[in-house]
Amino acid sequence: MAKLFDTSVQKEKVVIVGIVTARQDDKQVKEYLDELEFLVDTSGAEVWERFSQRLDSPHPGTYIGSGKLQEIADFVKVHDIDAVIFDDELSATQIRNIEPALNCKILDRTNLILDIFAKRAQTAHSKTQVELAQCQYMLPRLTRLWSHLERQQGGIGTRGPGESQIETDKRIILDRISFLKAQLEKIDSQMTVQRRNRGKMVRVALVGYTNVGKSTIMNLISKSDVFAENKLFATLDTTVRKVVIGNLPFLLTDTVGFIRKLPHHLVESFKSTLDETREADILIHVVDISHQGFESQVEVVNKTLEEIGAADKPMIYLFNKIDAFTYIEKEEDDLLPSTKDNMSLEDWKLSWIGKHENISLFISAKQKTNIDEFKKVLYEEVKSVHIKRFPFNDFLFQVYDESE
Repeated sequence: MAKLFDTSVQKEKVVIVGIVTARQDDKQVKEYLDELEFLVDTSGAEVWERFSQRLDSPHPGTYIGSGKLQEIADFVKVHDIDAVIFDDELSATQIRNIEPALNCKILDRTNLILDIFAKRAQTAHSKTQVELAQCQYMLPRLTRLWSHLERQQGGIGTRGPGESQIETDKRIILDRISFLKAQLEKIDSQMTVQRRNRGKMVRVALVGYTNVGKSTIMNLISKSDVFAENKLFATLDTTVRKVVIGNLPFLLTDTVGFIRKLPHHLVESFKSTLDETREADILIHVVDISHQGFESQVEVVNKTLEEIGAADKPMIYLFNKIDAFTYIEKEEDDLLPSTKDNMSLEDWKLSWIGKHENISLFISAKQKTNIDEFKKVLYEEVKSVHIKRFPFNDFLFQVYDESE
């Protein structure tokens, strides 16, 4: 009888590590590690254990203390772990010191996000953007790649082949960075022409944290088929669709999702993709209200919008996934003040959500709940921009509105 072999792909076993500091309390670190675990799952690996340590600041040499490092090393050895991933960006020195102690692959959050972006990139544009970010990330970390060759020849005034190799590799990467930047400039100029050719149509951009349902909403409103999945960064390439609500056409853009600690290199590389957000007339800020940390996600997105110069645009807050929203209902005789855990949707509507100047809507894209209300509000917002741009069309809108 023929021997059967297991041909299934085994997931890499991963350990994740974070630190509790004055800036990050226990609850935040748990939230960050939950997100890091989701990133690991998106990359196709599996988290076996998570470690955290309370420190005033990351250790300059090893990120964590020697005792915690030994504890992780013991776990890695016993369970044959493939990789250890740290929640913050590691320096070349830290990686060089950690690797021999743990004797496995060492990654940081930035490295993991870049790896996911590389897997998700589909078009020449996004592939070029990701490769540029990878090269910029790799450049200051070349020393650790060739540390085993350093000063092999020894002797005062002589340079080992490792140091020569580092210089060679730096030149190769710098040349590649120059080439990729030139390629991006060509693609960016082509995209600028494309945007100019779209004329003066009103532009609406979907923005938000990663995995909040932007692509699902895009498909729902534009009746298109944009890839949507319950994974982080399911969409990397900006998608633009012409949408008509009532008698009013406009352009709807689905953009790449934001995330905490978004690598600076990625923000720089994806500037052209973010131009769609900068040039939009209206922003739809999609929020996953079922996520426990949705307020901090809103803060991350708003901060990123400020950084790219798009924070002053008219915005609709679209609180999605109300079908998945849950809360702990308070007892009638409970006189203690409400916490975030026991606030109902009605409570949230009376909070800051209902008090700021932007419109707030609550929907479920999956269940198609309150979509008609969303379309009606979106129509009115687009119409107000359209009339300012084309005042002679005002009469046509009056006729249409009266016929509704």
